[in-house]
Amino acid sequence: MARSSSVSADSASWLRSLSPWPAQFGLERMQALLRLLGNPQRAFPSIHVVGTNGKSTATRAIAAYLRREGLSVGAYTSPHVSGWHERLDTDPESFWAAIARVRPAAEAVSATQFEALTAAALAEFASRRVDVAVIEAGLGGRLDATNVLDAPVVYLTNVGLDHAEVLGRTREAIAREKLAVARPGATVVLGEPEWAFLVSRCSTRPGGAREAAEAFLGRSVSGQVEIFLPGRLDWRSSRELWDGAHNPEGLDWLVAQLPRRDWVIVCSILRDKDAPAMLERLARVGCRLLATSSSSPRALPAWELAELARGFFGHVERHERPLAALARARELAGSVLVTGSLYLLADLYEAEGEGGWGGASR
Repeated sequence: MARSSSVSADSASWLRSLSPWPAQFGLERMQALLRLLGNPQRAFPSIHVVGTNGKSTATRAIAAYLRREGLSVGAYTSPHVSGWHERLDTDPESFWAAIARVRPAAEAVSATQFEALTAAALAEFASRRVDVAVIEAGLGGRLDATNVLDAPVVYLTNVGLDHAEVLGRTREAIAREKLAVARPGATVVLGEPEWAFLVSRCSTRPGGAREAAEAFLGRSVSGQVEIFLPGRLDWRSSRELWDGAHNPEGLDWLVAQLPRRDWVIVCSILRDKDAPAMLERLARVGCRLLATSSSSPRALPAWELAELARGFFGHVERHERPLAALARARELAGSVLVTGSLYLLADLYEAEGEGGWGGASR
């Protein structure tokens, strides 16, 4: 057990040391890494999940539908909240074994963190001999490390103006980037049917996770599945909710779910997000905001977020550490909403002793 913990800690330290972002987006390094690993992505069929919001939930839901039909299924999501192993939908020991399997090849090609994680997932699923893998894209699609699949089914959840500086300034431009993963002849399930014209060489159908599972099976499935993902509508108590909504569209959905209460909001936002639009939406459900900063290098400093928030909230406090912000929110009268970034939630899960080897990393 001690040796296993030592190996896991070493792997975690190595994984954290990798750059989460490439100097330049492209597939060449990922393709080279997979060649060194024997192209594990060719060992199983896959369902590729792309979109702006809801990808992780959709990925897990599709996997649950397929497992209920008796299939062996691998599911890969990002980022994680409760621990690194969450990404491969497995236990910590299996996760770190998967990382160890790909580390030499990843070091040989100077892989980024997300490339190493994606390769570990694909190699792990190949070793398990899964019947199908459901793979969530990280950023966009065309140049994302997951765009090494020949997936017979692609599911697009929705399209919003997120990561516009990388993916494009219009919803259509972003949709093109995301749907570039669809190979000719694939079935594309569209959460927003308006994008069917972008995949003219594919068959399309409207729908969600259930329809994506049915497209793969070639038949209907019955009933509904229930899943839980940490940081997604996670009621910590009757008066405290954590949710990883991290862009305006995600907050639109969250705000629509919230009961009418006096919410005290603990918030961190990444620098590459539309912070004013996010704060405007949060101001609809509360008048007090506690600004903090997650451990992500992309997070706005607490002071900068606090300055922005003063244009929307009557009461604004700044707390450098997320745990201090949460403790202060719990002292105030009202219900507590923690949101704005999955990185923030990962920091708090770990600080409260529920996380794995570190916080979210994409």
